[in-house]
Amino acid sequence: MTFPPLREELRGIAPYGAPQLDVPVQLNVNENPYGPSQSVVDDVAASVAAATTALNRYPDREFTELRTALAAYLNSSGGSGITPDQVWAANGSNEVMLQLLQAFGGPGRTAVSFAPTYSMYPEYARDAMTGWVVGHRESDFSLDLDAARALVLEERPTVVLLPSPNNPTGTALPPEAVSTLCAAAGDGIVVVDEAYGEFRRSGTPSALELLATHRNLVVTRTMSKAFALAGARVGYLAAAPEICDAIRVVRLPYHLSAVTQATALAALRHAAELLGRVDDLRAERDETVRWLREQGLEVADSDANFALFGRFEDRHAVWQGLLDRGVLIRETGPDGWLRVSIGTADEMAAFRQALTQVRKELS
Repeated sequence: MTFPPLREELRGIAPYGAPQLDVPVQLNVNENPYGPSQSVVDDVAASVAAATTALNRYPDREFTELRTALAAYLNSSGGSGITPDQVWAANGSNEVMLQLLQAFGGPGRTAVSFAPTYSMYPEYARDAMTGWVVGHRESDFSLDLDAARALVLEERPTVVLLPSPNNPTGTALPPEAVSTLCAAAGDGIVVVDEAYGEFRRSGTPSALELLATHRNLVVTRTMSKAFALAGARVGYLAAAPEICDAIRVVRLPYHLSAVTQATALAALRHAAELLGRVDDLRAERDETVRWLREQGLEVADSDANFALFGRFEDRHAVWQGLLDRGVLIRETGPDGWLRVSIGTADEMAAFRQALTQVRKELS
């Protein structure tokens, strides 16, 4: 046996993570570029200070107040009648997803998704010792619903993972796709990952609207993106109470710290303000998509706070050229494509200038 005695299937695997580089324009991890205002900072600081007075005690392991606040927020953002016992939260939507695979996956079970999709999904499955089967999207990154349904019926997965808007493409799913796959999954759960849900274009519905119709539907969200709270690590889901109860079996004791709960509650009190720049980012995204297409590039339709664009014969050379000019984007997605997060107007202007220079240099 080789030391340390790592599981064989984990040997030689690099940890997940986008490059963290100190450059002037960072547009690679889909963060909200607008930080919290001083009023939000003050409320978070006061709330954390209050929580600190009782740090000798464990926090509320059911995070009752936070679940109530999250239910109220979801009911104002696409949901209806969602109750606190239908809400679960954890340290980022990553932990939420892992808990779902721990509870509903496992040896002899399968999870299904459709590529290109979020690169962490197969890692969640691997860590939960769950089989991983991936179907494929159409050339425009939409879902061939007949093929997707056939794959689910063939594989009988206990978990289906459907990001909407999809990462890395930004593509949103129509409600009929969610309903069809919920029906095909039978007793398996269908997880619609709406990490970027607040950025969807006008007229694009949320899967929250279907919760009352499908008992096996789970809708996940995060406070990292639209809420500009990436550093706090708060993710959550809405689902049937039975699903939330099942997750409690696999959660670690007191998994949400008192400080995390206090921070999230303070942010939710300022939801209108924190989400106030979402419209600006939507407009900047649409302008970025328009400009990229004017340059003769292909761009996926996006309902998220990023744009996937290409195609490049040597995408790494383009990525490196941008980095050399102080602009960091993400080398991800299908071969030949790159993804740029939507930043401030000044950051996007710097991106456009750098990309123009790089393309000219490489032509």
